[in-house]
Amino acid sequence: MATISHRELRNQSADVLRRVAAGEAMEVTNHGVVVAYLSPTPSPKLPFPVSRPARRNGGWSSLPTVDLGHPVADIIDAEREDR
Repeated sequence: MATISHRELRNQSADVLRRVAAGEAMEVTNHGVVVAYLSPTPSPKLPFPVSRPARRNGGWSSLPTVDLGHPVADIIDAEREDR
């Protein structure tokens, strides 16, 4: 089991967590005394149920376009004049 200091955990937390997620267990020391153990979870658990997996396609690009008959900049300028 690897041993890391509190300072190393603080300064390189992303790297340490990647190593733990990859399956490596670690002891964390503070002034040379072991104060904690970091170990990977058997399987990642989410704090909420997932009804469907996330998807990357779709979204705003799939919405139909709307023709306003005039530029959006005109609407913004008109709103600014009301202030």
